Amino acid sequence: MQTKRTLSELRKIYPDFCYESFDYKEDAGKLKIFFTFSVGEIIFKPKIVIENLDLDVFFNIDERVINNLVFNLGIIELFSYWKAFCSSRIIIKAGFLDKWQISWWEDLLLNGMGQYFFENKIDFTKKNFINIICESKKSDYPTSKLITSEDILLPIGGGKDSATSIEIVKQIGKKITCLTLNPTKNATKMIKVGGLVNEIICKRKIEEKLLELNREGYLNGHTPFVGYLSFLSALCAVLFNKKYIVLSNEKSSNEGNTRYKEKEINHQYSKTFDFEKKFRNYSQKYICSELEYFSLLRPLYEIQIARIFSKTPQYFNVFLSCNESQKTYSGTKEKLGDWCGECSKCLFVYIILSPFLSKQEILSIFNKNLLDDKKLLPILQELIDEKKVKPLECVGTRTESIVGLYLSWKINNALEKKQPELLAYFEKKVMPNYKNLELEVDKILNNWDKNNFIPEAWKKYLTNFQ
Repeated sequence: MQTKRTLSELRKIYPDFCYESFDYKEDAGKLKIFFTFSVGEIIFKPKIVIENLDLDVFFNIDERVINNLVFNLGIIELFSYWKAFCSSRIIIKAGFLDKWQISWWEDLLLNGMGQYFFENKIDFTKKNFINIICESKKSDYPTSKLITSEDILLPIGGGKDSATSIEIVKQIGKKITCLTLNPTKNATKMIKVGGLVNEIICKRKIEEKLLELNREGYLNGHTPFVGYLSFLSALCAVLFNKKYIVLSNEKSSNEGNTRYKEKEINHQYSKTFDFEKKFRNYSQKYICSELEYFSLLRPLYEIQIARIFSKTPQYFNVFLSCNESQKTYSGTKEKLGDWCGECSKCLFVYIILSPFLSKQEILSIFNKNLLDDKKLLPILQELIDEKKVKPLECVGTRTESIVGLYLSWKINNALEKKQPELLAYFEKKVMPNYKNLELEVDKILNNWDKNNFIPEAWKKYLTNFQ
């Protein structure tokens, strides 16, 4: 591992990051997409493959429409490569962006890459920190108006939120097609357990050259994954003639993790209602005016979703929400593929599920009582203490973590059982700071956030599960 490159060094050597071109071809029922990015003398050529292409639909789509969809996917793709250099200018040569679009993309980069700026101690608030420059003068890429179905496209990641959405949308009575990106065995099993048969499989691989640069000390960090998934879903919705893109993002994602340079840093920015609203606007104007993109779980907190999920035991040994299990650390280790039992995501999921599952059920998932592991106390403190940085993972709000702990404490107390290590700490150090935790429980578990884009006729299916 070489010495980490400094920001000033990188921005001086690599001032321009260029989106040179894109290409795609249909090959044996697969759509193979290629992008070309350049920075100095370094060239990246990432690709993504969309399998199970519906050729009858595909060959009836105006090529210019596909060009537009692929071009936009390339912009969100470049975030993963730009981050190694943090170039001050992004040059768009592959297509056209108007002033409104440029402003939109700059906004997404600054908000969606907040964790990257925070962890690399980059002052992204400086004037002209980033400039997106489009070299093309006009667009020949029309938006799509081809959606003729009422079908649902349901992205599946393999976590409890995905399983919850499966069970809800099955009640709606429309054809459901699942979308998986680099599907894990858990996501594949979940779709099977859910009784769904249609699946669009997408395979994306980060170029080895980028991983090498990461190991050599070039910058690295979190990118807005759900932003990528949103543009990929829009492309697939048009390619496969699906009207509804139904995500599984929740109210909890709206709460940030910390503040840096007087700006909120949110690991889950592209899962927030703010991004959802902005993406819908962008999609209507520049992607496909007939698409309906929204999150089905938006009105609910994570712990409310956990309560619904607790009623679907068929998924208990299938779902996996541990992000640590999928990390390779720039190709230096193999994926674990199971609950690690040591990270903030594992502990958070345990906290919100434990009030609703039996001891046997929750131990069958995690193989140990995480609330009795005192090594996890520092993580617990980060989950509930507003003075600390909330873990930079997809975890819920601090208040719902406190509610989950209180409910588990209450159950143990009623049974006159000895409180496990973390609940004993909670009882001694946290509970005295709250005058009425029952009120907090009521506010969280009976919450319904009106800031959502769920079709009115669909809302009853979600409320029926609460």
